This record gives sequence, structure tokens and C-alpha cells, in this order.
Amino acid sequence: MKSMIERHREGYAKHTENASGRYDIDRPGMFSPAAAAQDPANGKSLFFRWTPILIPYEYTDWTEEAGAHVATCYIGDWTGIAKIRVSGPKALAFLSYLGMNNLEKFALGQIKHHVQLDDRGHVASEGVVYRTGAEEFIYTGGGGDWAIWQASLGSWDTQIENISPDLFIFEIQGPKSLFALEAATGESLRDIRFNHSRSSQIRDIPVHVLRTGISGELGYELHGSVNDANAIWSTVVEAGKPFGIRQLGVRSQLVAHIEAGIATTGIDYFPASIVTPGAPKLIPSGTPGGSFIPNNVTDYFRFPGELGWGNRASKTDHDFIGRDALMAQAREGGTARNLVGLIWNERDILDLFATPFGSGPLPDQMNMPRNVGADFDQILVGGRAVGVSSSRTYSVALRKMISLAVLEKDWIAPGTQVSVLWGRPGTPQREIRAKVAALPFKEDRRRTDVSQL
Repeated sequence: MKSMIERHREGYAKHTENASGRYDIDRPGMFSPAAAAQDPANGKSLFFRWTPILIPYEYTDWTEEAGAHVATCYIGDWTGIAKIRVSGPKALAFLSYLGMNNLEKFALGQIKHHVQLDDRGHVASEGVVYRTGAEEFIYTGGGGDWAIWQASLGSWDTQIENISPDLFIFEIQGPKSLFALEAATGESLRDIRFNHSRSSQIRDIPVHVLRTGISGELGYELHGSVNDANAIWSTVVEAGKPFGIRQLGVRSQLVAHIEAGIATTGIDYFPASIVTPGAPKLIPSGTPGGSFIPNNVTDYFRFPGELGWGNRASKTDHDFIGRDALMAQAREGGTARNLVGLIWNERDILDLFATPFGSGPLPDQMNMPRNVGADFDQILVGGRAVGVSSSRTYSVALRKMISLAVLEKDWIAPGTQVSVLWGRPGTPQREIRAKVAALPFKEDRRRTDVSQL
């Protein structure tokens, strides 16, 4: 029996030109290019497959790793995300058509959020793009195959190539991240403004340093050749030791995202591209966890306005895929739901944790600090479904259980009381009380003035 996604993809292909090309071919799992440098600290010898890359599950203890971005800093391996090089005379024009954000003012080294939509206005892929030359750009994010497919459908004077196997991406995030990287590079990096980047060196090895904010804290990314990944990882770890750097495993990798209110492709929603021939490698391998029961695969899709990325279509005159759909949505008052945070009731959480020591059927237990995969839970008010919760996460920094939620507008005011239906269908379910919270959950420190450090 064919899955929902397979059926929708076949239906899409019948109505799409040039749909015979396949861009979602899977690859066997492989170790990170920095595996040799990571191995000494990976005492548990457990790995999680992120796309084709096998990343250590946990180095020391999740309570230490999940709080490092607030207390000191971490280095984490994001090599598994897609990396696409776009170049040529029409590279900027193509990227502008591909994404909803205006790229008219785009300086060399600058980084921009790039939200790519399908014709219905759903998010098809999302990430960042930075300019490396007059006619060259690098896109990194949740699936690059959508961009490659879209380029094949038009006549663009553009070269586009998947360079995912060639580059590593390491995240260094937290209040001490600047000090660790300056120690590793041997130079001041305080000239790099937020959402900007430039070249540097570590042990005479070229690297590209990006100032980004995936943790909601001061943070940076390192991009470089996979041939140098072991040397770069080990050097940063050694240089960061005086500043308390921690190596971050997959188990705690996305805790900071939720604290910062950042929805993640394939975790908090599914990209609409999965039902097209240009699907990224984010097709779920099984049924997502949680209590939410979809009527259609599109119930996992999201509009940009539902994820806090706004509806800029009415404020720009550039043409892009999905613009007409967003314009129609804007005329009707925007999306019916908004992204908010939820703070789960402590008493109800403790009662759930106590169930293995009592009698009666056992409900689903909570992985700590969170489940690595995708979970979607139904949100109720008075027994009526009003939204969907995702990424239930324990925050070491906040000492609270939190999650993201796409919620009907009538219920988005901070402090509103709702219930989350906990437990997969067919298991002993229970309602857990939760309170709506504004995002981000903690102060946004991405734009820290580093000249004062």
C-alpha cells in the first residue's frame, strides 16, 4: 500500500512539466568527515543518522550539552544539511525568484534568510544564503534538491551544483564562542557583524566564518573542506577548553532552537517539496510520533506566516514562487494560525514521570531532553482541537518543559491556558496543561555587541 506522500507525489507529477527527473536519491550512511576528531570524546559510541551523515548521539551528558550554549559554548556538527552553490550572470535573479525575501541589497559576505515556497505558498525549503562573489552564492538549509529542480524547470543563465559532500559545517554557539574562535584562528573576529561572514584560517587552513544565531545566543559557523574537518574540529575544541567549550551531540542539538523560537524543517513541519519530484532528503522514514492525526500529508505543511517568518509579499515588488498565494492570503487577513511557545505544566509532567512506579497502563514516556525525531501533538481547548504542538523539549537553561505550537489566533495571547493531548493514538493518553508564551522563550542575544566583550 502506497504512503500518503507517495500518492501525493504521483499526483503532483501528473501536473508538472519536466517531472521525470529525480532529485531525492538517497545515499548510504557515512561517518562525519570529523569522525576521527570526535571519536575520543564519544565514549558512548552511539550515533544518529542525519541525512547520510552519522553524528555522535551524546558525548558526555545531555544536561551538560543542552545548557552549554547559555553557560559557555558548544561545537556541533551540522555537516548533514544541504549545501548548494549557485553562480552565473543570473544567479541573483534565480535566487530572488526562488525565495520570498528581497535580495536586492546583498553585499559580499552578507547572509540572508532564504524561505522557498511552492505555488500554494507552503514552505518548500528553508535556510540561509550568503554571497561569496559578484555572481556566486552558497545556500545551506533544509534540502537543496528543491532549488536544483526549480533551476531545471526554467531557462536560467545559472550554474547550480550540490556541494554537500565537499563542505563541513560546524556550529560554535554561546557567550564564549567568540573567544574560542579567536583562539583557534589567532586573529580578531570582531569585525564580523551579525548575518555577515568572511574568510579566515585555522592552522593555515582556509575556513569561512559566518556570524549566525541558531541558538538565540552569540554564535558562529565554520565552513570548510571536508578534507580538513578533523584538523579544524580538534583545533577548535583544544582552543576552546579554557572557555568551557562542550562538544554537542544530536540528543541535545535542537534544544537551543526551541528556546530561540526557531522552527526546524522536517521536525516542526514537513517541507511541501516532499510531494513533488524535487523533494529534498527529508521524507519521513516512518509515522511521526505524538497524538496528532493528520487527514492529509498537507496537514504537516506550513505557511511562512505560521512559522513567524511574516508575509512580506505585500511589501515587495519582486516576483517569486508562491507570491500570488501569499498575496491572496494577505488580502484575507493573513494566516489563521500563528507560531507561539508553550510552557508545559510542571505538576502534570511530574505525574507522567511517576507512572512507571504506579499501577495501571503505562502512557508514552518523555525522552529527555527531547525526542530526536519529529513529534506532533494535538492542542485542545475545551476538548476542541485548536492547534498542533511540536518539539517538546526540556530546557536546562529555563528548567521548564517547553514546545513550539501553531495555534489558532483566538488562543495565542501569552498566558492563555490550553491542553496538550499526550500519547500516541491507541495508547493511554492524557491531557497535559500548558500555558502560551511569547517567542523567543529567553532573551535574544544574537546581536551582542562584541566590541564590548
